[in-house]
Amino acid sequence: MRYCLALDLKDDPQLIAAYDEYHQSVWPEIIESIKSSGITHLEIYRVANRLFMIMETSVEFSFEQKAMMDASNDIVQQWEKTMWEYQQALPISKPGEKWMLMQKIFTL
Repeated sequence: MRYCLALDLKDDPQLIAAYDEYHQSVWPEIIESIKSSGITHLEIYRVANRLFMIMETSVEFSFEQKAMMDASNDIVQQWEKTMWEYQQALPISKPGEKWMLMQKIFTL
């Protein structure tokens, strides 16, 4: 399965640079958490302050299970709290919503 998600960063060049830097050395526990959830490939792209994530997963992957795993992992919670210092929800997000699932509208 492939999922694409979007999120914004706070529109501040210093914060954006710091966010980019964090992603040059993602904590090993975060990498392990991603892999153990059934995510087999993950990429994040950025243009200005907009982020775009592509996730490829096993068929067993579920967002609900990933959320439960993350909620019980103190290191993941620490990472998420740190990342939220740089991130901001999309203008159309519901309260508490971060990464938003995108709808595929075209395939070639």
